[in-house]
Amino acid sequence: MATPDSGAGPGSRGAPLNCTGAGGSSLCSVRAPGGLHELSNRRRRCGRDFRCWLRDSSAWLGVPPRRDRGLRAARKDSGETPAMKPYVCKQCGKGFFRQRDCESHIRTHTGEKPYVCKQCGKAFSSKAGFQIHERNHHAEKPYVCKQCGKSFVRHRDCEIHIWTHTGETPYVCKYCGKAFVRQTDFKRHEWTHTGEKPYVCKYCAKAFSTSHKCQNHERIHTGEKPYACKQCGKLFRTRSLCRTHEWTHTGQKPYVCIQCGKAFSKKSGWQTHKRTHTGEKPYVCKQCGKAYVAHRDYKTHVITHTGEKPYVCNQCGKAFSRQYRCEVHKRTHTGEKPYVCKQCGKAFSTSAVFKYHEQTHTGEKPYVCNHCGKAFSRQYNCQVHKRTHTGEKPYVCKQCGKVFRTSAVCKSHERTHTGEKPYMCRQCGKAFSGRAGWKKHERTHTCD
Repeated sequence: MATPDSGAGPGSRGAPLNCTGAGGSSLCSVRAPGGLHELSNRRRRCGRDFRCWLRDSSAWLGVPPRRDRGLRAARKDSGETPAMKPYVCKQCGKGFFRQRDCESHIRTHTGEKPYVCKQCGKAFSSKAGFQIHERNHHAEKPYVCKQCGKSFVRHRDCEIHIWTHTGETPYVCKYCGKAFVRQTDFKRHEWTHTGEKPYVCKYCAKAFSTSHKCQNHERIHTGEKPYACKQCGKLFRTRSLCRTHEWTHTGQKPYVCIQCGKAFSKKSGWQTHKRTHTGEKPYVCKQCGKAYVAHRDYKTHVITHTGEKPYVCNQCGKAFSRQYRCEVHKRTHTGEKPYVCKQCGKAFSTSAVFKYHEQTHTGEKPYVCNHCGKAFSRQYNCQVHKRTHTGEKPYVCKQCGKVFRTSAVCKSHERTHTGEKPYMCRQCGKAFSGRAGWKKHERTHTCD
């Protein structure tokens, strides 16, 4: 059963195999270039079922490989490229080594969910997701937390959960001393110090600290949006974005601050808010040392050093430093206003303006200045106000070096150098460098 050039007996380890049975009969028709097929099929252990990962065909050879790290290493060593993935999605062109993986992926486009839980009726597009659900919700959970009674399928999960009661955090960062319950969270955190980003986008070479972030980023290039809102059908690139959007229909806000009771629909918003109580600023600029509470603010600041604007509008070519601003800008072309006030029905293109509008109904002013106690309905207005106490002026004109408290005033000033006047009156065509002057002028047309 060994290939002619191997000269190995049936019990040998590491001898390469083709998918060929006794007497030269072919058990698999696939032949990959560069010996990839042979590399993937190495003898590991006797007496186990052999499954060819290229053809997804099962055959009893008696000397199968283990489908583990060795197989992944073989693929890597062989110089694997996307062209070597024989199963390709017709809708988005994504390639797969295994037929069942391709079929499972296609269901993200079609919405088909063939795997149905017999106990609760919940349906799944993939067998793996279905099995995880059964294991987590309906399978026997022998490991029980003595403090709260919560039960778990795996002993390790129970052990990690118990640490949330005891306060034990066994994984400690050697750089800053921050401690973690989970090893995965600990590793990701350490990469913020080391700068390690092992996962690289195959389209633009941008690097990421987690494979999940890399996959989500790659969908920006492919345009793939596999997650659909069950209520309105809107498509999303990531599961978390889809789930957060669905909560705009239900009004659900599952993340609650234990200190002040404020609730959030996004986990990231909840985590950032908690730091306003603790004063923690974990995101530090390597160039100037400035620290930030929120990762998005840190990223925006870093770009002020590089001048990078990676997000480009595909309709007019305007570039942006932040993806969110690019998406909001695109709505000026499409007219989309996804945020609708439940009280008056008014629609908005941005979440921030929508929230600000909702507070006009409630009168809520949740953001309070810690210097003078003045309250604000918008966090940004509160931040700008605080700078009147601290004297901070973080925005610098690139041409003359003049500093400003707000980004808007800085940009308006910079236009006095460039002569740019992007705000144009729709009635008379007069152009303005600043938004405030433009709005003031437009009111002269509406006045009696």
